[in-house]
Parts: sequence; C-alpha cells; structure tokens
Amino acid sequence: MAQAKLTFADVSLTVNVPAGTRIIEISEKIGAGITYGCREGECGTCLTRIVSGAENLTEPSALEQRVLKENLAARNDRLACQCQVLGGEVTVRPA
Repeated sequence: MAQAKLTFADVSLTVNVPAGTRIIEISEKIGAGITYGCREGECGTCLTRIVSGAENLTEPSALEQRVLKENLAARNDRLACQCQVLGGEVTVRPA
C-alpha cells in the first residue's frame, strides 16, 4: 500500500500514513490542534490550512466545496474530515 508523509505544523510532528487516510483521523491520534464536530463535512469546524502538498490530496467534493464557501474559507483551506492524503508529502495546520 502506498505511503505518504503528513506533517502537523502546529505540533511539529510528521507521521507516515497509508494513502487514503483522512487528515482528521491522524490529527485525533497525535493530539494536533485541528478541532472537529460532526466528522461528516457539514459543520466546518475542522477547517484546516494546507501549508504545502495540496496536490497530494483528494479533490474537494461538492459538499466540501459548499461548506468551505459558506465558511468563507481561504484558498488553501480544506475540511480535515473530508480530504484524504493520496501520497507524497502534505503539511497542515489549524486554520
């Protein structure tokens, strides 16, 4: 299975994750500062800034795009409960 490197800038920690892993899953395990509520992509509390490696993430779904727009998210923001790491290296921090 393909691996990726996911770095949480707020806690200065990099972990290897299997491709297809959602950012929120690893954030919970390591105690990073990404908060969350619903885990279903509807509330927007897990808004996460992609510092680098956005090209290594899944494309936003229609639901995620709607929630990002409703929350006036910045261009490099994603919902940690929705986006998956596909490979390569990704660095994130709470938005």
